Amino acid sequence: MKFSKSSESDRQEIEVLFTRTFSDSEGESEEKLIGHLVHELMNGTETDDMFGFIATEQGQIVGCIFFTRLSFGSRVNAFMLSPVAVDTDHQGKGVGQKLINFGIEHLRERGVELIFTYGDPNYYSKAGFEHVPQEVAEAPFKLTHPEGWLGQSLDGGSIKLPLGQACCVEAFNDPQYW
Repeated sequence: MKFSKSSESDRQEIEVLFTRTFSDSEGESEEKLIGHLVHELMNGTETDDMFGFIATEQGQIVGCIFFTRLSFGSRVNAFMLSPVAVDTDHQGKGVGQKLINFGIEHLRERGVELIFTYGDPNYYSKAGFEHVPQEVAEAPFKLTHPEGWLGQSLDGGSIKLPLGQACCVEAFNDPQYW
């Protein structure tokens, strides 16, 4: 298994991975929703505001994650992890966790201070994420599952200061993702 930063030439294969994975696990409506999100992320997000990382095996992309910039009223360098896809044949083998850790280390090396995600606390806690109360860092939109708003500090500290409400990149600027 090889982990690397995604490149321009990976775009089509990444879109196929996300649509196939979400179709298999969540159905056609989720496939369309996440497929559209990934397309918009890759085609409409400034390169300084997004990092994509892939896991490949035998030259095929079997996993992909994205980190996109989150802005708060305060001056903090923050990103959000979402979405994540691992090919169904490779799920349950630690690919997603290794890919997340690879991405986190890459962001840490670039001076990112905080990362957030919105997802399953049981899954993301394995990569160091903890629940973040809305009073500390408010998500860009009202959350369907507030317990899934998670974060971690990459500089050894903790997320305790009130940061205010986060602003996300344009692709996520839609309440249906929250």
